[in-house]
Amino acid sequence: MGKYVDQVLKEVRAKNSAEPEFLQAVEEVLTTLDPVLKANPQYQQAAILERMVEPERVIIFRVPWVDDKGIVRVNRGFRIQMNSAIGPYKGGLRFDPTVNLGVLKFLAFEQVFKNSLTTLPMGGGKGGSDFNPKQSPHTPGQRCSDAEVMRFCQSFMTELYRHVGPDTDVPAGDMNVGGREIGYLFGQYKRIVNEWSGVLTGKALSFGGSLIRPEATGYGDVYFAENMLAVKKQTFEGKVCVISGSGNVASYAAEKLIQLGAKVVTLSDRSGTLVVESGYTPEMLAEVMELKTVKRGELSELSFKGAKFAAKKNPWQLVKKYDAALPCSRQNELDGKDAAFMLKAGCTLVAEGANMPSTPDAIKQFVDAKIMYAPGKASNAGGVATSGLEMSQNSERLSWTREEVDAKLKGIMKAIHDNAWEAAAKYGHKGNYVMGANIAGFTKVADAMVAQGVV
Repeated sequence: MGKYVDQVLKEVRAKNSAEPEFLQAVEEVLTTLDPVLKANPQYQQAAILERMVEPERVIIFRVPWVDDKGIVRVNRGFRIQMNSAIGPYKGGLRFDPTVNLGVLKFLAFEQVFKNSLTTLPMGGGKGGSDFNPKQSPHTPGQRCSDAEVMRFCQSFMTELYRHVGPDTDVPAGDMNVGGREIGYLFGQYKRIVNEWSGVLTGKALSFGGSLIRPEATGYGDVYFAENMLAVKKQTFEGKVCVISGSGNVASYAAEKLIQLGAKVVTLSDRSGTLVVESGYTPEMLAEVMELKTVKRGELSELSFKGAKFAAKKNPWQLVKKYDAALPCSRQNELDGKDAAFMLKAGCTLVAEGANMPSTPDAIKQFVDAKIMYAPGKASNAGGVATSGLEMSQNSERLSWTREEVDAKLKGIMKAIHDNAWEAAAKYGHKGNYVMGANIAGFTKVADAMVAQGVV
């Protein structure tokens, strides 16, 4: 690690000591940039690293709302506008009790490079609230009603609206923010500003949404992995795949893998992992999707023939032999012990569908073993890429067909793969997708920042 990177990391640790997720994300990126920093001294002269780790703007606000019992509740809202060098801020909104400043700064920082890799003109941002739609504030074990979620979203947007716009900041969905929440948020924005604009992505098709958007992150993860396999002259046909998560990302990744002839043997959620050693069928997957998107239930409620449910367990050590793993749940869900087990189980491909799901120890083991390992900023960029396509459709007042959007998504994921592959090779780390993705994402943003002066 060079002196410049070491100096910046010391400053970041001192300023952000209470934000472990943000520190982890910054260290993961900066420690891979020495080759490009040595070749481009103008980056240090312009203090690019110091500026890139500092958000352009951090917005924190209170969100008061009234529950179904007439009781006033108060949550905290956030929007991190990290970097707008290559386009308007773009990144999801997350509603979850784990949301705090450090988590959102890590997500926004990752989003800058992810968006850069898509080749689309989008900067990086992230936001959300510690609001929990899965837990009613007045009835234990119950979820918030639709009316409560609506009132919360309307209050949230009543403050957020002044900080976002189609050419300023375009949020999307993330954890616990799906079509229902996006609809309520969009309706309140339109009501306040008295205009229809593409201020949010992930909208329903009836009011400006894009086909393939719900599928995009999961499909894109598999498309990226397909490109890694193609380099090795392999396909997914017959490969045994372990997946974590059971939301949109995991479910649609599973759907695409099954279409490609792979055998998906696990899905998971907070209740545990449902293992189907014979492989999930399309019918089983349809039941999972209905459970998650309509009933909003837990996998522990399902029972398939031959299936085994492991309560409160991640899937990584529940299957003795498998070829590929797709972590699609949440940050740091896969640690060093899991990675060691996976390598012994014969896993030769890891494609991250979640943001930073692997700990540094796990990543080191994957890289040292020289398996096909795709970091989330590259392999899960399909969602934001399709959000970018939705922005284009909104701007042009067009609606592309499913086939058109899917073809564009495939092309973007291939471009991300090829850019990461070529950047790694250019700087002496051929086959290292971590180095390649970080360098390729970084250089585009850094060049834009240098060209725009000290701002």
